[in-house]
Amino acid sequence: MTLEILAVDDSRTMRDMIRLALLPSGFTVHTADDGVHGVEVLDGITPDAIITDINMPRMDGFGFIDAVRGQEKHRSTPILVLTTEAAPELKQRARVAGATGWIVKPFDPVKLVKALQMVAG
Repeated sequence: MTLEILAVDDSRTMRDMIRLALLPSGFTVHTADDGVHGVEVLDGITPDAIITDINMPRMDGFGFIDAVRGQEKHRSTPILVLTTEAAPELKQRARVAGATGWIVKPFDPVKLVKALQMVAG
């Protein structure tokens, strides 16, 4: 079974790292470079899970999570936050907004694959 993932991050390097971590495990990876672009990309796909950064231009991760949760078809899509932030209050804010999990950068590719398989499998 191929899992479809949307990765939203303003860093091209991070998007590439996520793609490189997931492709060998058979994931299909779609990318977006910020929250606004992420919402646009979501219009054309139905991902099994979403990965988002918090600190991005135009629309940050919290705004993006709100936008995703506001759409009926994505209300239960798992969302993993992948960020350099580790503050408990930010994790709590993300959870309240509707995030499923929180992974701190730099990430372990094996753990990222396992986390996605757990929430989306």
